[in-house]
Amino acid sequence: MWRSPNGTIRNILGGTVFREPILCSNIPRLVPGWTQPIIIGRHAYGDQYRATDAVFNKPGKLELVYTPADESGEQRLAVFTFGDGSPTGVGLAMYNTDASITAFAHSCFKYALMKNWPLYLSTKNTILMRYDGRFKDIFQELYESTYRAQFESSKIWYEHRLIDDQVAQMLKSSGGFVWACKNYDGDVQSDIVAQGFGSLGLMTSVLVCPDGKTIESEAAHGTVTRHYRMHQKGQPTSTNPIASIFAWTRGLTHRAALDGNAELKGFCQALEKACVQCVEDGEMTKDLAICIHGMANTNESHYLTTMDFLEAIAARLERSLK
Repeated sequence: MWRSPNGTIRNILGGTVFREPILCSNIPRLVPGWTQPIIIGRHAYGDQYRATDAVFNKPGKLELVYTPADESGEQRLAVFTFGDGSPTGVGLAMYNTDASITAFAHSCFKYALMKNWPLYLSTKNTILMRYDGRFKDIFQELYESTYRAQFESSKIWYEHRLIDDQVAQMLKSSGGFVWACKNYDGDVQSDIVAQGFGSLGLMTSVLVCPDGKTIESEAAHGTVTRHYRMHQKGQPTSTNPIASIFAWTRGLTHRAALDGNAELKGFCQALEKACVQCVEDGEMTKDLAICIHGMANTNESHYLTTMDFLEAIAARLERSLK
């Protein structure tokens, strides 16, 4: 089994993954009030995903020890004493780095400016005052020193919120913002947002590097091996290509911005519009038809084959470019 090429590229480039839904008016949403996209920026480094955990089967003392490289004196922090009434249990130690948090912050600020939407960072700094407080402080310092003037000029804003408050505000909102999440929060919330908007097949995924120039665009969903095996056997498929098309258009739109290529930008906008119009006109693949009619009620009259759907998109694109 070969490792994921996309995953390999992401690990080499670093940066932050931003997921954004593709909105079609006729695809039902679990949260009907979301009329604009919500973009999740996940800090995909450290915390629980690089933690060390252990089970302790006898009474004893759990400590956190930090030994400086220059041997200037170790720090020893008492965590918990397992003893009478609670002789056994579990423990965990996790970390992050200022460099990674700073790169995460730069990517989020730059992406919010690119989208011209406000940016929110969520933490639980009231509980993890030093750990989550470090995220809050680095974001605020960068905002004040580098990004405030650009945000105010664009009439957008940056704000830190507690994670529980931000989740509540998200559900009540109409969307239209970028949400910077710590690693675990982003893992959970990106799936909630994707499902809330209706379909993972209508979700873009863009990796933005801290330099603001380097990006990697892909479909948020994985491969569709079962469909490919059907195609190899000569059987018709109804595979949704929209997220893959948007992966190309988002990459080419960024290329257009770097080159000042208005014609390329216009082509990308026309192609994205053609995809959405197709679905809203009732021409779609099986996965989207199921979202509308339900699995039990969907039949072949509700959806197109892969090639028929691509041809329907192409026809709309050709008309819009004339």
